[in-house]
Amino acid sequence: MNNPLHASYYADRALFRAVPIVENERIARDTYRMRIDCPELASRILPGQFVMVRLSGYQDPLLGRAFALYDVVRDPDGTPRGMDIVYLVAGKLTGHLQACRLGESIDIWGPLGNGFIPRPTQHLIMVAGGIGYTPFPAVASEYLGRARYGDPVREPCRTDRVTLCYGAGSAVLLAGLDDFRKWNVDIHLATDDGTAGHHGLVTDVLQQVLAQTDSTPHVVSCGPEPMLEAVCSIAADRQITCEVSLETPMACGIGICFSCVVKVLDESGGWDYKRTCVEGPVFDGSKLQW
Repeated sequence: MNNPLHASYYADRALFRAVPIVENERIARDTYRMRIDCPELASRILPGQFVMVRLSGYQDPLLGRAFALYDVVRDPDGTPRGMDIVYLVAGKLTGHLQACRLGESIDIWGPLGNGFIPRPTQHLIMVAGGIGYTPFPAVASEYLGRARYGDPVREPCRTDRVTLCYGAGSAVLLAGLDDFRKWNVDIHLATDDGTAGHHGLVTDVLQQVLAQTDSTPHVVSCGPEPMLEAVCSIAADRQITCEVSLETPMACGIGICFSCVVKVLDESGGWDYKRTCVEGPVFDGSKLQW
C-alpha cells in the first residue's frame, strides 16, 4: 500500500467517535499532550496520518481541526488502547481543549491522510519547525523497530540511525525531547533567540548534519511552509529523497471542501491541485510546486 491514492486512505473508511480524555498535560509553554481512549482508531492509524477533532456539544468553533498522531498508547502486552495528540494553544478550539477535564469527551474522526511511507535508509533525518515535530515520535518509533502500526500491521523499514533537527522560537517552546531521547534519537536544536542549540534556522542545523553524515540519508520534514521549501531545496541540491508533511489549514479533513489544495508536479512536467487531507498531508518534496 505505497500509493497515496490507495482506497485505504479515503475518508469513507474513517471512524467517527466520541472519545474520553484520559490525560491533558502541559509539556511546554502553551503546548499540551492530550491522551484519548480509542482502541479502534489506535489499532489502525499510521505514523504521519492525522485525525480531525471537534468539541462535543460546541457550535463555536463549528469546524474541526486536524492533529497529527503523536504516538499510539499500548497495553503492557502491546495492544493499542489509545493515542496521543499534541497541540499548541493558539486559537478558540485549542483554548477550549486546554480547559478540558479528564473524563470529558471530544468528537474525533480518522485516521485520515496518507502518512509517511517507510523507505529503506541507513540514516533517517527528521526536520521539524515549531509544532511540526508532533508526527515524529511515531515515525522514529517505527523506523527504530520499537513499535509497529496499522491493521493489518505493516512491515517497517528499519534504520541504523535517526536524527532530529528541531527548531523553535525559544527554548521554552521546545517539547517532547524526552520522548526522542528514550529511543536514543540524535537531537540537534535551533532557536530563533539562541536560548537552546544553534542561534538561527533549523535548516542551518540540517546542513551541518548532512555535511557530517557518511551515508545517504532520507529526510522527512514538517513545519512552516518556508522551512519546508528550504528543506526540499537542500535535499534536491544533495540529490537525497525527501518527504514533507504539510500544515495546510483544513476545513473538512475529508476531501470535500477543497480548501487545502496544493500544487503538485505530474509526470508530464505540468502540475495539478492535490488535497492535503486526502492525497497528503505527506508529499514527495521533489514534486511540490512552491
